[in-house]
Amino acid sequence: MNIRPSAAIRQNYNEIAEMCRKTAEPVFLTKNGEGDLVVMDIDTYNRREKMLKLREELLAVEEDRMHGSKGYSVDEVAAMMRSAIEEAGHGRAE
Repeated sequence: MNIRPSAAIRQNYNEIAEMCRKTAEPVFLTKNGEGDLVVMDIDTYNRREKMLKLREELLAVEEDRMHGSKGYSVDEVAAMMRSAIEEAGHGRAE
């Protein structure tokens, strides 16, 4: 865990930015010895946001399943995919 005083962001912006990019980890900034801000590079932020969105979607699907929503077996999904591919193939000009 990278912890720096808040003054470090003003004094060593490039160093902190490089640390964020190299480690792909956030840097925690403190003010008067207490946690204040978290800084991270944009790629790490985007990855985390995508992961959180995926988790939310998976949780919603699991909640639907627990409330009786119909799911599909692997074989059913494979059959639907084959059917869609077959239909798409017939629509092509040859």
